Amino acid sequence: MSQSLMQEFKDAMAQLTGAGAPYELAGDDESGRYYLNAPTLLHEALGEARHHGDREFLIYEGERRSFKQLFDEADAIAVALQARGIGKGDRVALAMRNYPEWLAAYIGVVTIGAVVVPVNSWGQPAEVAYILEDCDARLAFCDQQRYDGLAGRIDQSALELVIARPDKADDAHGLPAFVRGHGGAAPQQVAIEGDELAMIMYTSGTSGKPKGAASTHRAICQAIYNMECAAMAAAMTNGELIGAMLERGFEPTSLLAVPLFHVSGCHAQFFANLRGGRRIVMMYKWDVDRAIEYIEQERITTLAAAPAMVLDLLESARFPAADTRSLFSLGIGGAATPPRVRALLQEHLPQNFSGTGWGMTETNAQGASVTGKAFIEKPGTAGFPHPVVQFRICDESGVQMPSGATGEIWVRSPANIREYWNRPETNAEEIVDGWLKTGDIGYIDEDGFLFLADRAKDMILRGGENIYPIEIENALIEHTAIKEAAAIGLPHERLGEEVAVVVHLHAGESLREEDVIAWVADQLAAYKVPSRVFFSETPLPRNATNKILKRELKANLLQG
Repeated sequence: MSQSLMQEFKDAMAQLTGAGAPYELAGDDESGRYYLNAPTLLHEALGEARHHGDREFLIYEGERRSFKQLFDEADAIAVALQARGIGKGDRVALAMRNYPEWLAAYIGVVTIGAVVVPVNSWGQPAEVAYILEDCDARLAFCDQQRYDGLAGRIDQSALELVIARPDKADDAHGLPAFVRGHGGAAPQQVAIEGDELAMIMYTSGTSGKPKGAASTHRAICQAIYNMECAAMAAAMTNGELIGAMLERGFEPTSLLAVPLFHVSGCHAQFFANLRGGRRIVMMYKWDVDRAIEYIEQERITTLAAAPAMVLDLLESARFPAADTRSLFSLGIGGAATPPRVRALLQEHLPQNFSGTGWGMTETNAQGASVTGKAFIEKPGTAGFPHPVVQFRICDESGVQMPSGATGEIWVRSPANIREYWNRPETNAEEIVDGWLKTGDIGYIDEDGFLFLADRAKDMILRGGENIYPIEIENALIEHTAIKEAAAIGLPHERLGEEVAVVVHLHAGESLREEDVIAWVADQLAAYKVPSRVFFSETPLPRNATNKILKRELKANLLQG
């Protein structure tokens, strides 16, 4: 079955990427492959959506915007930036939660050749200020909360702060004042090359200071084209499911529930839907009850979310009774998909066009993906490797390992970042002859599918045995009483590390330590069974991309 799934994918890709085809490939295995017909400038790639005109594009907290209205706002911002003397190569930050202004500002910034810097708005003021200083931003578009936190920390004579939605409508630092007099004008055209920087997107910083992943116009355009090619291949290999979706007759509408400052929100939602002419319903932040209301009211057809968010939705007591006829596709990213997610999808949405994938900030979200029947029939995989992405599985010394062996994933792709901003030592260590060392552990099976094991930094070394926490965590959340789980290595005098787990239970449930240990022991090898169990009364701490903050958990346990 796996071989036939892979062959179907390869046949579809051959049609899409052959000579004269829409996604024709150039290059080879030695030089790397790329999409010959992809645009080279990001604002031109996004600007193709202008022809959608007055069609509705964005719904946010009762506000509705057409494609034209969004681009009009973007143009006004671009003109206002140029009037401030900001232009090619200057860094302009977006330090706000999910707002419509985030989208308009992004387009406006790249249109004038400036470099857009999405900032994790979940960070504390000191963390936001660090990023603004690290990238040497000229201007930052903020929400009111970020502005209030930054106002006393930075020199506003050197870095202008503009408030997207000021509490006071007449605030001189507000966006309305910033664009006043610039509406209806077109920005001055700027000569931009594809190999110049378009964006610096900072990593989440779960294991230290965030690093600026710097991408060129060409790299992001290759990423956009690759997403579209992969989507076409998925449709071609799932004709029956696509037919069922079309028969339902609902207008394609995505629920954007993940942060825009991350590739899953920016690339897979904003870019993809803008160019595809599809509606977006945007959430300020994730709220499962509000999400169900949107699914019913706006007839959401697609939701992209982290596994924890999908579990929130499918395990909600409200979900079975809700009108979810329109919901057809769940895109699951940000972490490996637990088996429980697939089981719940089959239970609640038996005919769905859902999928998962692997990508990261440094690859502009590109790597591998799988959607539809292959997602169900090939459990555990992160997907088919994308045609412009090359993989190596390497040992600790960088030597390529044989097929099926588990090691660190190295990636080469035209969608990869050019560099880490102002990090020459990191660049030398982590980008080797065009290959990016991802820090993720995984393998490619005999049929060519990518599988993830875990992050290298999260691996537990117990008595000489490598233990991947995600395997233990997936076993734990299969227990009906357990809502969340994290496996962590704690220092042990004899073994080096011992396996500890932190679990957060569903409301009204109770378990004992021996219950948890016995549950894992029934499913996994003895050396993977936790020796210590901690119960958390509160949800486990997560970052903006819904990944559990294990470093914080571990520090708290060691202090306790």
